[in-house]
This record gives sequence, C-alpha cells and structure tokens, in this order.
Amino acid sequence: MRTVTDVTRFAGLFARSLLAGLLLVLGTAGAALADESPAATASEDSDSAEAPTEAGTSFRTATAFRPGQRATAEASSGDYLYWVFPADTGQRATVSAKVEFPESAAARRGALTWRIDVYDGLRRRQPCVYGAQTRALAADARAVELRCTLRTVRAWAEPWSDDPLPGSYFVRLTVVSGQQVDLGLPVRAEVEAAMKDVGGSAAVDGTLSVPLTPGRTTVSQSENGGASSEGARLAASGVEPEDGWSSGWWTDRWLWTVAGGVLGALAGIGGYTLARPARR
Repeated sequence: MRTVTDVTRFAGLFARSLLAGLLLVLGTAGAALADESPAATASEDSDSAEAPTEAGTSFRTATAFRPGQRATAEASSGDYLYWVFPADTGQRATVSAKVEFPESAAARRGALTWRIDVYDGLRRRQPCVYGAQTRALAADARAVELRCTLRTVRAWAEPWSDDPLPGSYFVRLTVVSGQQVDLGLPVRAEVEAAMKDVGGSAAVDGTLSVPLTPGRTTVSQSENGGASSEGARLAASGVEPEDGWSSGWWTDRWLWTVAGGVLGALAGIGGYTLARPARR
C-alpha cells in the first residue's frame, strides 16, 4: 500500500510538471504573437492606404487591391471589370461586390443579371462555397449586391486537383443577361475582399515553391520606364501580402502538439510513480 508521503510526493511532482507544461505553452504562444504583431500593424497600414478607383478590362490589366480595401470604378453596364488581390495559405476569402446606377441614369427597359467570378493564379474559376454569386437587378432598382465565399487556400495540392492555392486571385464583374438597349448605362462598382484565417485545421504538409502570381508588376514597371521607387513598391505590395507569402508559420497545431507532449510526459511520470516498487 502507498503511504501518505508517496501520495503527497506524487501530487507535488504532478503539480510542478503541469505548471512547467503550462509555462512552456504560454511562452510559445507569446513568442508567436510577438512575431505576428508587426504583420497586424502592416495590415492596418494596408487598410489605411488609398484604394484604387479604376478597374481593368482583362486579366492582364486587372487592378490590384489589398484585402480590406474597397476598390471602386466608374464604368458602363456590359463592361468586363477585373481586379486582383492576394490570398495566402490558410485564408478563406469572401469577395463582395456592389453595383449602383446613379439617379441621373436613364430608365432601364428590363432587369439586368450581374455575376461575380473569382479565378486563381492559373485562371481557373473557383467555385463559391456560399453567397449570391449571380443576382438580377430589377428595372426599378438602383443597386445590387453580390457575394462569393471561396474555399480555404491550401499550401499544396495534387496536380489533378483544382483546390485553391496561394497566389493572385482575379475578380471579374459583368452583366450576363439583359436587354441590349440597357447596356452602356453608367454604373458605379465596388469590390472588397475579406480574409479569415482558418488556422491549423486547414494546414497540410508540403508547400508550393512559388505562389501563383503573374509577372504583371514587372511588365508595368518596364513599360512605365521612369516609375518612382515608391510607385514600384506600392505596385508590388498590391499583389502580395504585406508580410510576404506564407509568413504566418504559426498555427494552433503548435499548441496541440505541445499540449500533447506535456500530457504524454505527465502520463509517463505518473505511471512510473504508481508502478515503481515501494521503498522500505
């Protein structure tokens, strides 16, 4: 039979081991949060930057904007409007769009059906998990809102898979059906991308060697020739995250791994304490 001294010694050992494990977990989490704090500051600076006020007309001329910004454009109904934004590993993007006809616009004859499509860096159309991707605007209505939530971006996928991968994502907004007489009317379009970090539940082994981003920024700089360094920096940061690609190495899987190791060590210590022979 175990004596009271053995039980007390085991309880003290268990408490010290548990305290050490908790300190280790808190220290690891604190270090990760300290590493991510500059990224959060950079994100706030990104949101405060001036959002673009125009849209491209093709994939090659797509206007870059950052997540959290609200990109706007003055166009005509029937135009193809293109934007591009970056999405990194473990992020789930929700793209929202709003099309509004000014009060001075001429009366429309019928309804116009608007559609928002999102393409990855390989120009593969990504399906929407949920959201109103296509919506009709009645003849007597002035505004319509669209929304598309994509799947979580994966760090790596099989060649035959169409899973979303880190890189540039193109947004296309246009009219898909309507009367010919209603095309060409002035409209104001707004596009915004909101990111949600899914966490370790979406983490997978393996990573891409490079993100799927086109060489659009380099081409635009070479065409401009005398572009300033500040303009080049802003152009480059518009198609990649502020803190770089896949810079967020921290996931909650680290917490589960450390907690599992601590519990395993405690179980081993407890088993040895209970199974060892009693001292005379």
